[in-house]
Formats: sequence, structure tokens, C-alpha cells
Amino acid sequence: MQIFLETERLLLRQFTEDDVDNLVELDSDPDVMRFVNGGRPTPRDEIENVVLATFLDYYERFAGYGFWAAVEKSTGRFVGWFHLRPAEGARSDEVELGYRLRRSAWGKGYATEGSRALIHKGFAELGVRRVVASTMVVNVASRRVMEKAGLQFVRTFHQPWPDSIEGEEEGDVEYALLKSEWERLLGERGRDHGCS
Repeated sequence: MQIFLETERLLLRQFTEDDVDNLVELDSDPDVMRFVNGGRPTPRDEIENVVLATFLDYYERFAGYGFWAAVEKSTGRFVGWFHLRPAEGARSDEVELGYRLRRSAWGKGYATEGSRALIHKGFAELGVRRVVASTMVVNVASRRVMEKAGLQFVRTFHQPWPDSIEGEEEGDVEYALLKSEWERLLGERGRDHGCS
């Protein structure tokens, strides 16, 4: 197992061909897919031939970036995935953060924990200057994760969706964090804990 990073409760590791069933199960939950495509499951052949192939290709093309399987340390169970990858059409030092977790993992702080760890790794080790993330305006839980991870609201925007999703008329939101802002936040946390 190729571990990318470890948090208090999660292991983030590279995906393998053996993760097809994990991804099929994750994408079969209508609640998980609600803000992705309106709740439709991703067909198994699409996961095998497109989704997983894309995940595996990232490891070859982008050192330090890609999609990471999230495993709960206490149980060894697959709970979803995170991604940290170059943002489409952006500078090479601007990356996009994303996550998709099983419903059984919701409300436990895993999304925030994994996001914070990836943001830290991006800024501290990978030369990232800016982290961005986006979601639908109506996806309040995902927006809260972005805020808890330190990202700040940037803008609301509208983009065409291939699927009809409830709430799409309200648009999407972008959140972001600059390395300089992250360093300032780290300094403030250190002072708050009596560190210098």
C-alpha cells in the first residue's frame, strides 16, 4: 500500500486496480452523488475504464498530486477519496482540493481533517501558492468543510451542468487560500497556544 499521507484518523493512499468495488459502492449512494450529478450512480464500466484509469494516470503524470483513497485507521475501511491536483487552466502552483466520502463517514470531521492535511502538504512540501475548491451554493456541508479547512469565500459563479441538479440555479461558489494567508494562520495558532 502506497501511503501518501497520514492524519490522526485517516490514511490517504494511492488507488489501485483493486479499488473498483470501493468506488462503485461510493458512487452508488444517491446522497453521495446528489451534488455531483443529481444522485445517479456511476456505472461500473465507467469506474473501471474512466474514473479509476484517470486516478491511476495522475500518479504517473504529476508527482505529489492526484486522487487519494481515504482509509479509516481504526477499522481499515475505505471511506472515500480526496484530491489535490493542478487546477484546470490555472498556473502550475495553483491546485484544486476536492473530496467525496461515504455517508457513514459524514459528520465525523474526516473531510476537514483530510483537507487540512492536504493543504498543509501542498503549501509545506509541494510548492503550492494557492489552493482552490468549489461546490454548489446549496451544498452547505461541503462549504462548511472548506471554511473549517481555512479556505475563504471568493465568488459565486454559474456554469453549465450536464445533469439537472436541484439548486443548480443558485450557482456555484469558489473558495481559496493563499500560502501567505495559510502561513499567517499558522502563526496565529502558534501564538494562541503559547508558541513563538
